[in-house]
Amino acid sequence: MNNPKAFFEQLRQLDPNDPGRWPLGIRVGTVVLLFLLAASFGYWYFVWKAKRPELLEVRAKETELWGTLETKARKAANLQAYKDQLAEMEKSFGAMLRQLPNKTEVPNLLVDISQTGLAAGLEENLFQPEGEIRKDFYAELPIRIRLTGGYHEMGNFASGIAALPRIVTLHDIEITPAGGGRAVAGGDLTLNVTAKTYRYLEEDEQPAAPGAAPAAGG
Repeated sequence: MNNPKAFFEQLRQLDPNDPGRWPLGIRVGTVVLLFLLAASFGYWYFVWKAKRPELLEVRAKETELWGTLETKARKAANLQAYKDQLAEMEKSFGAMLRQLPNKTEVPNLLVDISQTGLAAGLEENLFQPEGEIRKDFYAELPIRIRLTGGYHEMGNFASGIAALPRIVTLHDIEITPAGGGRAVAGGDLTLNVTAKTYRYLEEDEQPAAPGAAPAAGG
């Protein structure tokens, strides 16, 4: 078998109908080859084909777990940034809450709002606080105001309201000629506006959380 040409010539001369007369080496090699082919087919049919759906499911699960791991890794990497952002938000929220008057400070704030219009040079025709409107953790206190004076004085009034240490917003602004007549250059104007201030609700004033137990004796 040292001569490959002679070996292939010998294979060509083999009678496929009489394998018993084949040389021993070729018969052994053929049996081994057939065994390997049968084993490979059996493995593919009984093992690989049967387990393929399970393998695909496991691979899909692996991909999902890798995605979850990457998401958690990114969150872990940004955890300190999230903590810093939360602390900054809490700080800003606390600063906003400090700008809301409590129940005892509201009367003084109403006086400040009224005095702002007078200090701007406007005549106060109406100053009517209305009932407060309670929200989640704060109450809204609308005040109907009517002032008469010049246009620049009204601008000074708006600037003065913005400069107050407590939060006050202006809504439903309406400016008309004083007395209901036609506008005259340099003539007085009437300002109708709703000023809204806000106060923080005390814990006993805030609505109870859903499912919270009622107070004893309630």
